[in-house]
Amino acid sequence: MAEENKTPVAELNILEPVLELLDARPRFDGTGLASVRYNLRLNPGDCALIECRDMQQASLFADMCVGLVDLEDGHVRCMGLEWSDLDGRRVAALRGRIGRMVANGGWIDLYGTHMNILWPQLYHTRVPEERLMQRAVQLGMQFGLPGLPVISPGKLSPLDRCRADCVRAFLGEPALLLLENPMGSENGPLLNAFLSALTDARDRGCAVVWLAPDDSSWRSYESDASIRLRLYDDGLFSMRGS
Repeated sequence: MAEENKTPVAELNILEPVLELLDARPRFDGTGLASVRYNLRLNPGDCALIECRDMQQASLFADMCVGLVDLEDGHVRCMGLEWSDLDGRRVAALRGRIGRMVANGGWIDLYGTHMNILWPQLYHTRVPEERLMQRAVQLGMQFGLPGLPVISPGKLSPLDRCRADCVRAFLGEPALLLLENPMGSENGPLLNAFLSALTDARDRGCAVVWLAPDDSSWRSYESDASIRLRLYDDGLFSMRGS
């Protein structure tokens, strides 16, 4: 799969951080993300646990990490590449290296869950659909699904939707994972499989941003994190003892 997933951004400097926010100040537009300076540096295998009580704000922060928020000044770089320097083709290719779980699921209920899972990789990479399907089935079973669900996401139980969301995020062996409250209290049966997949991804060099409204969902993983932060209205701050 790795060979077929080559893109215009395939030749990356492995010495560069996977994600770097350097005095990044979003352009103020009233959407909820404060126009202050954000700083974050994650190297391969790093994991940042970020407490954020406002999950809309967390989603906007994740949007900034993937180049979807315009900056007034500063820099946001992914795998050494500045989002603002890239054309559309290279942006798509770079986003193909990112797995994401959004707070509201981001599902399109008009289509089957299997297509919701496959679309990001089909759009951003060159991996054949058949191979993606095979890998998605494997991941589905790893997360407790009997295979790859073809019914619409709205017909799945909340737990099975979360399982499907994990498949979508981890599909394609991402270099960066952006996880918005992935393990709520109702997803306890999935926690061990999720943490196992997360550890495997980090061992491959994937960097992780895990955003949650409180620390209860990541408490069992806290000692394995690289850094703990809080996202406030006035920016991103280190938590005491992290």
